[in-house]
Amino acid sequence: MQAPELQVSEWFNTNKDLRLSDLKGKAVLIEAFQMLCPGCVLHGIPLAQKVQRHFPSDKVAVIGLHTVFEHHDAMTPVSLKAFLHEYRITFPVAVDTQGAGPLPETMSAYGMRGTPSLILLDQAGRIAAHHFGQVSELQLGAEIGYLLATRAASTTTSPRTEVSGKCDDGGCPV
Repeated sequence: MQAPELQVSEWFNTNKDLRLSDLKGKAVLIEAFQMLCPGCVLHGIPLAQKVQRHFPSDKVAVIGLHTVFEHHDAMTPVSLKAFLHEYRITFPVAVDTQGAGPLPETMSAYGMRGTPSLILLDQAGRIAAHHFGQVSELQLGAEIGYLLATRAASTTTSPRTEVSGKCDDGGCPV
């Protein structure tokens, strides 16, 4: 399924508004969080920070999505700016546009059940994984690795050579 575009009222940690369509060719991790959510602070945000540190930025983009559905008065853009500074969050963070109902627009469009939520997009902008709650580092690393390996395999072209089809001590050629 093609990922809906993010509905954003404000951006932090970037000099320009980002669009998912501008990130085609990269795997994209979207970490949806609230700064007063314990699971987000303890698990979701640190996991997104690790992904940002360990994967090359030309292959994997990390975006935070501050998606507030409770405690609106406490989670203002001014508070978010201080939070991002205190927790040393350097990846771009979007503020999800408040919807007409109780849920922000992007949160609703993606069918998120709460925070933390992690959305992983493939290089074509399709939803490859959708997680709610704590995500295993091993599982997420495998999912990202799969996307990167699949992309590498599909863009690598190598000439086929004729082989005899005979197995030897070195293996069995294809």
